[in-house]
Amino acid sequence: MSDDPGLPPVRPRRHGDLLLRPAVEADVAAVMAWRNHPDVARWLLRTTMTEAEMLERLRDRPEWTLPLAVEHEGRVVGTAFVDVLDGMGQDGGTEHLRSEGLVGYLFDPAVHGRGFASRTLVLLLEIAFEDLRLRRVTAGCFADNIGSWKVMEKAGMRREQHGVRDSWHAELGWVDGLTYALLREEWMEREAR
Repeated sequence: MSDDPGLPPVRPRRHGDLLLRPAVEADVAAVMAWRNHPDVARWLLRTTMTEAEMLERLRDRPEWTLPLAVEHEGRVVGTAFVDVLDGMGQDGGTEHLRSEGLVGYLFDPAVHGRGFASRTLVLLLEIAFEDLRLRRVTAGCFADNIGSWKVMEKAGMRREQHGVRDSWHAELGWVDGLTYALLREEWMEREAR
C-alpha cells in the first residue's frame, strides 16, 4: 500500500446557478440519458459507453483522477474531470511529480450554447490551481470542435500545440488536434485583476 495520500478533498464550487461537485454513482443514470447522443459522442475519444462501463470507471478510477458532476437547477447537465499528472522532469528530482493537470468536460446537448462549459472550465481551473496547487493545466480537443477550443480561449488558456492530422476521428478521418495550457502564475495574475 502506498504512503501517498492521494488527492486532497475538493469542495463543491458554484458559478452562478451552476454547481460543480464530486461525481457519485447516482449521477450515472442522469448522464447516460445524453452521454451517447451523437452531438456529444461526436467529439469524444470513446464514442459510446454503457451505464455499467461508466459505473466501473467511477468506482475504479485512478487515485489521481477527480471525476466531477455539473448541476443546473438540481439536474446533472454535465461531467468534468481533473487528472493530476507528473510533469516532464529529469530523474533525481521530485518537483515535477504531480505538478500538472489535464481537464475536460462534456454536456447534455440540451444545454449547449448557454455558457455552461465556459463557467465549468473556470471552476476546473480554480480547483486545479487553488485546491490542488498544480503548476500547469492542459486541455485538448479536435480542431474541428470549435465550441470547445473557444471555451478554452475564453478561460484564458493559450493554444500551445496544433497537431496536423494527428488525431483519428471515426467520421472525419485524420483531423487536426489542439492542446491548450495555462500556468498557475498566469491564473493568479488574472484573478488579481
